[in-house]
Amino acid sequence: MASIAEVIRNNHAEIVRCWMEEATRAASARGLDKPEFRNVMPVYLASLAEARASGGDGDDKQRQHVESHVSARLRQGFHVAEVVEEFAILGRCITRMWATTPSELQPDGHDVERLYAELHVAMERVTDLFGKHLLEEEQTEKRYLRLLQKVASEALRLDGPGSRNQLKELLEVILEAMGAQSGALLLYQPEDERLVTAASAGAANEQLEHYATSLDPKTFPGSIAAAGEETYSLWDATTTMLQVSDTLRQGGIHSLLGVRLPAHRALMGVLYVGLTGTREFTGREKQRLQTLGQHLSVHLENAQLYTNLQEKVEALQAERSLREQFVTILAHDLRGPLSAAKMGAHALIRAPVKVEARRDLALRIDRNIERADHMVRDLLDANRIQAGQRMPLRLDTCDLGGIARDVVEELAMLHGERFVLKAEERVRGIWSAEELRRALWNLGTNAIKYGAADLPITFTVTSMDGEARASVHNPGPAIARVDQETIFKPFIRTRSAQTGTSKGWGLGLTLVWGCAQAHGGRVELTSDADTGTTFSLVLPWDARPFQVDLGESGRNGQVSTGL
Repeated sequence: MASIAEVIRNNHAEIVRCWMEEATRAASARGLDKPEFRNVMPVYLASLAEARASGGDGDDKQRQHVESHVSARLRQGFHVAEVVEEFAILGRCITRMWATTPSELQPDGHDVERLYAELHVAMERVTDLFGKHLLEEEQTEKRYLRLLQKVASEALRLDGPGSRNQLKELLEVILEAMGAQSGALLLYQPEDERLVTAASAGAANEQLEHYATSLDPKTFPGSIAAAGEETYSLWDATTTMLQVSDTLRQGGIHSLLGVRLPAHRALMGVLYVGLTGTREFTGREKQRLQTLGQHLSVHLENAQLYTNLQEKVEALQAERSLREQFVTILAHDLRGPLSAAKMGAHALIRAPVKVEARRDLALRIDRNIERADHMVRDLLDANRIQAGQRMPLRLDTCDLGGIARDVVEELAMLHGERFVLKAEERVRGIWSAEELRRALWNLGTNAIKYGAADLPITFTVTSMDGEARASVHNPGPAIARVDQETIFKPFIRTRSAQTGTSKGWGLGLTLVWGCAQAHGGRVELTSDADTGTTFSLVLPWDARPFQVDLGESGRNGQVSTGL
């Protein structure tokens, strides 16, 4: 009768081969990469035989072997059930060695029972070690999540002056939690569909701060973004075929692990960490980065919401200030014509003797009421434009040069002979003469207010590339780039206009823009210190296709097509 110790010694190589084949299949069935099997298990198997040959239990050596095996498996990302199964596989491979031998040559029942008891002790030890490890990991993870939350609560705005330093501090917490030597947070910019570094920490920090890349899956950050819920890892950044930052390639960083932010919703960015060593990341490390990434995503979303909220609050405060200022100006401007009309009406009531005087009073009342009516109309049209509606047009066949000539003559009567008109003949289209006259008048009066006082203002009417163009140019100070972005919005006045002596509602250019939009055209602006400022009203030849309802005769009127 053979003993278990003899069976192990005589068949050691065969038992190890059997165990490696079955353990490899079990690992592959769970989606694990092929782990390193030639480590502790063969030594542990030998210790089972030595314990019996020496007559001792060999508990200390076996316990050390089990602990070494569990430690290796934790680094490789195994779960507790998978390691327990490895010891069960070992038991099956040992018993297989005498399965076909005669019963008298098989180990006795007591010896077999002792073998399974020792394997059972090993399995319990595995479970205990995993439990302690997971508890330590959980406590460590909770600590870093608390620290991450603490730092995040102090860094709410993504666009604040210290946002980069605050994001870097968050990233340093993540690096410490992962035991990594380098890391970067790249945020997605939808306007140009790029990932741009928002923060970097660790090795090559300075160089990584300026790194940007596309979402192309051929790049490492692009591959992370495409991975969805899963982490994405690189074995070695220096040899991969993916596009990786040169800083990482040259900075001694090899293994990389990244996660998409957030995993389920619209892309906000990617987070990755790097190691100076070359190894596979464990399942626990991947899970930890996912957890940290989820919490970082919540912070980024809260920061974005806070930023948007602050911007809206600031915009509302600015709009409130503008409206208060506008109401003050409106009350002042409307009081003028209404007071003049009221005074004329009182004088008319007193019934002057002369008929000619009555006529002059009536005309004065009519002019002032017309002025007030124009103000109210401008206000209503500006509100319509602000609400995203098109201004109603009364269309007819118009001569753009003739409209510009009328405006120039009226302005010359009021402001002197400083206006120049350059107009091609027969620039005719189907437009609203009334709205075009108002738009050119507004451009002309703006040129008077903000252009050079002693230089001519030029009106130019041309046709080119299937479009008609009416431009108003004035030499003088340029409009700041930041003002050009908002100059057509209602109630907005440039900084120079706000500090100057000229008063206004900030509606003139809004009405110019609304006129162009209602015709299906556009307004172009060029402004620099050398050449001055030019506003151009660009129109299609026929505005009818751009009207909301062509059947509304009250809105569009009768259209003559005799161009």
